[in-house]
Amino acid sequence: MIGTFLRIGWLNLKRDRAAQAMTFLLPIIFFSIFASVFGNQGNDAMSNVDVALVDEDNTDTSRRIVAALQQETALDLRLTRERPEAGVTPVPLDRAAAENLVRAGDMPVAIVIPAGTGAQVQANGLAGLTITMLADPSDQIAPQVVQGLLQKAIMTNAPDLMITTGLQQFDQFIGLTDEQRKAMTGLVAQVQSGSGDGGAAGAFAGVTVDVVNVLGGDGQSSDLVAFYAAGVGVMFLLFSCSAAGGTMIDEMDSGTLERVIGSRAGMSGLLMGKWLFITLMGMMQLSVMFLWGWAVFGLDLWSHIPGFLIMTLFSAAAGASLGLMLATASRTRAQLSGLSTILILTMSALGGSMFPRFLMSETMQKMGLVTFNAWALDGYLKVFWREAPLTALWPQVLVLTIVTIVLLSASRMFARKWETV
Repeated sequence: MIGTFLRIGWLNLKRDRAAQAMTFLLPIIFFSIFASVFGNQGNDAMSNVDVALVDEDNTDTSRRIVAALQQETALDLRLTRERPEAGVTPVPLDRAAAENLVRAGDMPVAIVIPAGTGAQVQANGLAGLTITMLADPSDQIAPQVVQGLLQKAIMTNAPDLMITTGLQQFDQFIGLTDEQRKAMTGLVAQVQSGSGDGGAAGAFAGVTVDVVNVLGGDGQSSDLVAFYAAGVGVMFLLFSCSAAGGTMIDEMDSGTLERVIGSRAGMSGLLMGKWLFITLMGMMQLSVMFLWGWAVFGLDLWSHIPGFLIMTLFSAAAGASLGLMLATASRTRAQLSGLSTILILTMSALGGSMFPRFLMSETMQKMGLVTFNAWALDGYLKVFWREAPLTALWPQVLVLTIVTIVLLSASRMFARKWETV
């Protein structure tokens, strides 16, 4: 008897492709995504950090610091307003242009070497020198990484500056004779010429990095609430839209769908009515999520209402079209449940609903752009984090509009099977 039960269970699993995917495929997909993000697989596990670099001092000392940073392979530096092109003279970045790059999300970090750096090093060495870092608080990892790499780059590639600092500190607190000062100066010359080992460089304090968040907030309170409200809200929006689209399957099973198709509305009218209802339901769901964030966690909602309404409308419209496409492509509720769960969880993991996309490798970040979640979240982050104008939302609005049209067209095509029943 037990053998019979085992055989029946095996046959049921063999026939149910959705159950097979949930049992075997979905765990592998999630394991692969999380392992790629956190498993340190190969050199592509974490991409280089993009950094805008501004030299306001423009002295030999500041140029030495720039050269040291350029030798750091973990940093991708940008020193000009535009990407270098043949026949075009590049314009160096200034502080305002670098800040705009960070605000727009093109760069997570900008390093500014302030005016007076050369004079400061000449007078006091690196001790007390402050370099400004303009940071995007949505990426809490890049500033920490760049701070460490900045110190490392100067100590490794410009150790004579560190030795000069130590010489001045000894001279100030201990007092050096002329003979001792000559010996130390000779050591600096050896390091500059490459004949010294630079072993003394690590003995002295490096520069101080002043981190300035150029976007609103500190990235820890209401800004972080906005990220999670958008991420969680969009993921559950897709689940709700899929479940609401499944009412068409219920109507087919009960015979209601056949009578509606035979009316003046027809299948096209039915799909449009369903889509409008699910869109409005999705907008209400996202609104409740953000209102809860405002009421309980202090989310700054009211000053961002226009951008919030735009992103909520187009996100809900695209989510509704996805729900209808999944419903019309499925034949049973069980099939819809399995298909939607696999697709939505995978898109949410790749698209940033579960953890920020900037934690992923560059390859995975590009893969995430094929998901609905990535475009919706990027739009919400522009509204709540980057304080972007409404016109800056056009890429996200355009993509979500195309997604809506394509998926609605696919829904109409899949729904033909019910018209021929």
